[in-house]
Amino acid sequence: MEVLYSEKATTKGGRNGHGETEDGKVKVDFSLPKQLGGAGGEGATPEHLFAVGYSACFGSALQYVAGLQKKRLTDINVSANVGIGRNEGGALGFTIQLDVSLPEVSREEAEKLVGAAHQVCPYSNAIRGNVPVTITVV
Repeated sequence: MEVLYSEKATTKGGRNGHGETEDGKVKVDFSLPKQLGGAGGEGATPEHLFAVGYSACFGSALQYVAGLQKKRLTDINVSANVGIGRNEGGALGFTIQLDVSLPEVSREEAEKLVGAAHQVCPYSNAIRGNVPVTITVV
């Protein structure tokens, strides 16, 4: 694969540590939530970052597929809910719920655009077949 862009981040201390991108644009403190056996706290979780990244990427994928169809979307809202839990084998895994609002187009057209975006979004492609993703047009 020809790499068009990359970023590097380093985390020290895992889910109770600190992470930064090499260029310093993202700096985040982490804390393990109580639901996973931690003390909770003010820090973010990797799931926070995954949800923000996936929702932003999926929104861009929607703009891309709309552009291929000569449509311009200016009001795209994507919410990502990233859940973590134990799968049937006992290992930790993710579930994802994407809620997409495209008020500029009909529900039918929105569903077609969402389906096409799900095929080109790098996050969707990275987890396809490994993580259950539910997408709802709202």
